[in-house]
Amino acid sequence: MKRPRKAVIPAAGLGTRFLPATKAVPKEMLPIVDIPTIQYIVQEALDSGIEDIVIVNGRGKSAIEDHFDHSPELEQHLEEKGKRDLLQMVQDIARKTRVVSVRQKEPLGLGHAVLCARHAVGDEPFVVLLGDDIVDHPVPCAKQLMDVFASHGPVVGLRQVSRDETKLYGVIEGTQVAPRTHRISTLVEKPDPAVAPSTLAVLARYVLPPEIFDVLARTPPGKGGEIQLTDGLQLLARQMPLFGYEFEGERYDAGDKLGFLEAQIAFAMRRPDLGPRLKPVLRRYAGA
Repeated sequence: MKRPRKAVIPAAGLGTRFLPATKAVPKEMLPIVDIPTIQYIVQEALDSGIEDIVIVNGRGKSAIEDHFDHSPELEQHLEEKGKRDLLQMVQDIARKTRVVSVRQKEPLGLGHAVLCARHAVGDEPFVVLLGDDIVDHPVPCAKQLMDVFASHGPVVGLRQVSRDETKLYGVIEGTQVAPRTHRISTLVEKPDPAVAPSTLAVLARYVLPPEIFDVLARTPPGKGGEIQLTDGLQLLARQMPLFGYEFEGERYDAGDKLGFLEAQIAFAMRRPDLGPRLKPVLRRYAGA
């Protein structure tokens, strides 16, 4: 299998769960402590050996592009003030990434967002990382799936969820073929818990072949009238073997308010400048 060199990050959503903050600021730019959420996603791609980042943007999301670009005025200001550490940090953000942006002109679903990246990706395999899902592990989640892709083929990230939560995700039915690895036979988008084929949910990360673009182009609208990536993957599984991997690591759903707050606490607690001071604050509120 050709090694994926490009990552697609869908980031065109309106972020309505975080209004009014997201009226002017893309939800992907909301910081986990002081680092924008999407920077964690991009860093995971870089740490996995990905060379090019394709961000699927929507209207009013230019702040994401700007974040990964050079900022001459800011860099000059930091230089003049002698703030070398901050200068190095903002320069590294631009220097380490090759980012291109494509526009999803209508909110037609995750499958449509991936399809919008077709011309930027070309005829090669690629990784999809959702822009508000952070997975924390010494081996980057994308790298874990890329290793499975190299040995088995197209693969999606899986996580066990409660039966009640199956209605929130795409859910698979399949056969385990290796540790943590399943050959997928069926995918169902947001099934009723009573009829969900399993409690293995498709989450956050995908390594896909270029054939998925033709599949998505003929995938009809599904749940919510949108082109669902899950439905496209079901069609792909009829053409070629599709696998799921129960990835390792702590997952934070930063697109959900509680998950966002949990990520704030988790990442702040490990920082030597914040952790010792935050711990007594948490104890105080825990006892309230």
